[in-house]
Amino acid sequence: MVMISYNEAVDTEVMEVLSSCGLESYTKVAGVFGKGAVSGAHLGTDIWPGKNNILYIACEEEKARQLISCVREMRDKIGKEGVKAFLLPVEETT
Repeated sequence: MVMISYNEAVDTEVMEVLSSCGLESYTKVAGVFGKGAVSGAHLGTDIWPGKNNILYIACEEEKARQLISCVREMRDKIGKEGVKAFLLPVEETT
């Protein structure tokens, strides 16, 4: 499974990356708050504006690695503070 955490401002770009990898199934959690070492705080307040979104994409390992690679390319283009991907093991689904 790939988890992508990203600034809501780049939602369109992230969804395009997902589509370009041939992945159509995902779970999106919109409007989440957090603080990153590089990106700083996104708390949805006047002092710390902005929010993040999270995508969970359960897929085969080959597709997951391709998606991680595409996100890496995206980070090079838009800046590392806007998006981060994590590869997570899935032991069982029902």
